[in-house]
Amino acid sequence: MSAPGTDTTAGPPSSASQPRLHWLHDQLRNIAPFITLLSLVVFFSVASPASFLTWDNLANVLTQISVTAIIATGLTFVILCAEIDLSVGSVANAVGVVLAFFTAQDASVNIANVPLPGWIAILLALASAVAFGVVTAFCVTVIGIPSFIMTLAMLQIGAGVCAMLVRGQIAYNVPDFIKVLGSKAVGPVPWIVIVAALVLAVGHFVLTYTRFGRYVYMVGGNREAAEYSGVNVKAIIASVMIIGAVCSGFAGMLGVAHFGSAQQDEFVDYLLDSIAAVVVGGTSLFGGQGGIPNTIAGLFVLGVLNNGLDHVKIDSFLKVLIRGLILLAALIINIYAQRMRSRWT
Repeated sequence: MSAPGTDTTAGPPSSASQPRLHWLHDQLRNIAPFITLLSLVVFFSVASPASFLTWDNLANVLTQISVTAIIATGLTFVILCAEIDLSVGSVANAVGVVLAFFTAQDASVNIANVPLPGWIAILLALASAVAFGVVTAFCVTVIGIPSFIMTLAMLQIGAGVCAMLVRGQIAYNVPDFIKVLGSKAVGPVPWIVIVAALVLAVGHFVLTYTRFGRYVYMVGGNREAAEYSGVNVKAIIASVMIIGAVCSGFAGMLGVAHFGSAQQDEFVDYLLDSIAAVVVGGTSLFGGQGGIPNTIAGLFVLGVLNNGLDHVKIDSFLKVLIRGLILLAALIINIYAQRMRSRWT
C-alpha cells in the first residue's frame, strides 16, 4: 500500500507542454530547411574557406538559382493546391525555343525559322506559355485527367515542340530586351537576379494579401470545405496551372538569353530542381501549407549545396546522388509533419 500523498501512476503531459509540442510539430517543415541551410553554409565555409564565403560567390549562387526561382514560384501555386506539374522544364524549354524561332538568326544557324520584330516574338512566346497552361488546365479541370498524368503528357508535347522547331540545331539570338534581362547587369547585380526577386515578391504578395491567394490555400487545405464555402475550385486549379506554365515560359525566355543559346533538352534538370526547391523549403505536397518564403529557403538550400559541392570538388555524379538524398529527406519530413499535424487536429 502506498504512502499517503504518493502518486503511483504516470499522468499525461502537462497542459503547458502540449502547446509547445503542437507548435514544434506544426513548424517542423518550416524549421528543417533553415537548419539544413545553416549546416551547409557552416560545412562548406570550413571545407573551402578561401572561396566559398565571399560576396562574389554569393552573387554566383543568386545568379545560379534565378531561373529555378521563377519556375519554382509558379510551381508553389500548383503544389499549394495539392496538384503537381511535371512539365515545367519542358515548357520552359519549348517557350525559349519559340522565342528564338521567331527571332532573326545568323546565316550559320541552319533553322528554317520565321524572323519577326522582337516585341512580336516576345508576345508569341508568352502566348505559347499561356497556351500550354490552358491546355493543361482544361484537361485537368474539365476532362478530369489527374495533373500528374496530364503534365507528364505535356512534358512530351513540349519536348516535341522543341524538336520540331530546332531539329537538333542551336539558335543563339533572342530579342534585345530579353537579352538584357537574361545576360546583362545593373552595376554588380545581374538583371536576372532582380527579375527573379520581383517574381518571388509578386508571388508572395498574391498568396498572402489577395483573395485569390486565400482561395489557393483553401483549395489545397480542404477542397470540399472550399466548395461548400462557394469557392470555384476548378477555376482556382485552372488558374494555378496557367500561372505555373507562364512562370516556366518566362523563365525559359530569360534562360536562353542567360545561357546564350536555345536548343533541345536545355532545361531537363530544372524539373527536379524546381520541385526540390518547393518541397525542400517546406511547402506541403498535400497542399494548403507553405508559401513563397519556404520556396526561397529551398532555393538557397539547393543553390548553396550545388555551389558548395563545386568548391570542394565532389564528383559530378555524386552531386546528383546527394541532391536526391536531400530531396528524399525533405519528403520524409514533409510526410512526418503532415501526420503529426493530423494527429494534433
